[in-house]
Amino acid sequence: MMRTRPLKVALLGCGVVGSEVARIMTTHADDLAARIGAPVELAGVAVRRPDRVREGIAPELVTTDATALVKRGDIDVVVEVIGGIEPARSLITTAFEHGASVVSANKALLAQDGAALHAVAEQHGKDLYYEAAVAGAIPLIRPVRESLAGDKINRVMGIVNGTTNFILDAMDSTGAGYQEALDEATALGYAEADPTADVEGFDAAAKAAILAGIAFHTRVRLDDVYREGMTEVTAADFASAKEMGCTIKLLAICERAADGASVTARVHPAMIPLSHPLASVRGAYNAVFVESDAAGQLMFYGPGAGGSPTASAVLGDLVAVCRNRLSGATGPGESAYAALPVSPMGDVVTRYHISLDVADKPGVLAQVATVFAEHGVSIDTVRQSGKDGEASLVVVTHRASDAALTGTVEALRKLDTVRGVASIMRVEGE
Repeated sequence: MMRTRPLKVALLGCGVVGSEVARIMTTHADDLAARIGAPVELAGVAVRRPDRVREGIAPELVTTDATALVKRGDIDVVVEVIGGIEPARSLITTAFEHGASVVSANKALLAQDGAALHAVAEQHGKDLYYEAAVAGAIPLIRPVRESLAGDKINRVMGIVNGTTNFILDAMDSTGAGYQEALDEATALGYAEADPTADVEGFDAAAKAAILAGIAFHTRVRLDDVYREGMTEVTAADFASAKEMGCTIKLLAICERAADGASVTARVHPAMIPLSHPLASVRGAYNAVFVESDAAGQLMFYGPGAGGSPTASAVLGDLVAVCRNRLSGATGPGESAYAALPVSPMGDVVTRYHISLDVADKPGVLAQVATVFAEHGVSIDTVRQSGKDGEASLVVVTHRASDAALTGTVEALRKLDTVRGVASIMRVEGE
């Protein structure tokens, strides 16, 4: 039997995502009520610019006083889509204190202060859901947190930023340089006027922190995630990747150490074999590859950004939280019982592709091979080409630690026969 009194929802933010949330709540009101077991009512919308026309939203619902809105006491669920750290953090905390559960899409805040927010939610017996914070419309947080709760996850690797994937895909498919591909992404609306958060990996790093924390039942903050942007990736890197049967993606990688005693989380460009499922992810799409003991290998794929896809994830959380409100229950909170240490990047073991500019004369290869051997880095393949006294030497290693590789490169730079290190690229997915 459906309850007639509506559940009241406060919406913080009415931009691209917030306006879609409001639209879907209105146009799908009957379906949402049937799925929840009670009607849902948009009780207020907090915005910065109240004079802007917002189609489908009654003017009397619009306010600039977000704090007063979440303090009302009759609000059942607060949906936060304003982003940033403050005032979002204070508003979410206030919502819990005044009896509301929270649905958020705020990856930066959750990566930085997720543990504290979960603690406040638990203290007040409320829900904190955030499916939309990672990978847009792709159902990912809930499957990892709930569907795989009985399994042991060993690795999560994925493309979690649509802007960077669009740029790298354009470079791969057309041979364009980075700036040319970025300009195209900006013109098509895939990149912001200031793309720093995307192309320097900050956005993906926040998502990696959230995923690692859930997957490994360990608190992982944004500061724990190694981050390397993709602005230095060149057309020459893609040419080298193609010679190896690979492409290049900006990956978020969270993995458990082989002995299970620690975890790592990192974001950086990497070569991956064309045979790997992530290699075929095109345009602005996202995909995340999960490896666990019992389930094996799983891949989640779909649109990773945009108003409608992100709103879909927000509404999914809203339905779940409203159902919990009706039953008097709460969903899963933070699970950090494992409390595994987060290892530094120097401990990460992977393969490497190193391109060197060297003198074209006898003995150079032997010198380079000696340096690798002295630092305990095993060479898989070597490719050399050159003329007129200059040459290019490409070395692909077997698996080695980041610390060992760093020491190797520092030693190589000291050789008189090495003119420079053109590029270093990790090789993943094998």
